[in-house]
Amino acid sequence: MEWWCRGIGWGGGAPGLRWHGGRVSALVFGQELSFRAVGVRRCPGARGNPCPLEAVVSGRATGGRCGECARLDRAHSVAADTRLDDPQPYRVYLAWFGPGMTKVGITAEARGEARLLEQGAVAFSWLGRGPLMAARRTEEVLRQALGVPDRIAYERKRAVRHVLPAAEDRAREVEELHRRARAVGGWTETLEPLDFVPRDHVGAFHLDGLPPLDGTVTELVDGGVVTGRLLAAAGPDLHLLDPGGRCVVLDTRLMGGWALQRVEERVEEGAEEGAEEGAVFSVPVASVAVAAPESAQGELF
Repeated sequence: MEWWCRGIGWGGGAPGLRWHGGRVSALVFGQELSFRAVGVRRCPGARGNPCPLEAVVSGRATGGRCGECARLDRAHSVAADTRLDDPQPYRVYLAWFGPGMTKVGITAEARGEARLLEQGAVAFSWLGRGPLMAARRTEEVLRQALGVPDRIAYERKRAVRHVLPAAEDRAREVEELHRRARAVGGWTETLEPLDFVPRDHVGAFHLDGLPPLDGTVTELVDGGVVTGRLLAAAGPDLHLLDPGGRCVVLDTRLMGGWALQRVEERVEEGAEEGAEEGAVFSVPVASVAVAAPESAQGELF
């Protein structure tokens, strides 16, 4: 049976693979995952609408959409500033992804922590709440005043998850950013400021005790198999221990638009009992060199 994947979701604060038609398969840390990509990768559409062209898209594209559907998706995003009359309250947050990697962002208050989980934020704190446009202006002002970027590359986020500092050190860096943000004048006149309360997602992501990162999947290919034990999940990323003992990251955004088949267990003549036919990790993987943060112990690498 084939399933058309739509990537990962974090509904209810836990990871799950989303499928065409609305079904979600819960992901459980420690479980064995094994699937094969088949056929070609097609654009999954945008905003709940199928792609009218059923366009074939590149296996390496993390967006996974054709040009038309990508434009439709962007046009209806909060970042596009096309929802000026949105009446719901928004929150400004300060997110921490690793030592020296922080950002300011906004999310609808009704979504809770979902946006932070989707981005792979290891630690964060709320900063303020209020109308959408006031939140957007505050976001831009604080980015400039604090010298933080509007986004952080997933390649950087993945590397540091395997060598995280202690929880108190993570919280301390967010608290310092919160203090600096509150000292920036003006924004508290349009938003309700919120006190610093440290929040941490190491448990939700299951990041404690990860082995060193060995590589990242660069694309799925027709007939290519992904198999391994799920060690952790953060943002769109699955951290897997493959049959060869490598710790490999699969960005589930690469799965969107593929038809996937389960790799069934089958005992072949002359094979060891319990061997799985085709259960060999056979998609392209790029090796990574993980640089230790200054505060990390050298023997961890």
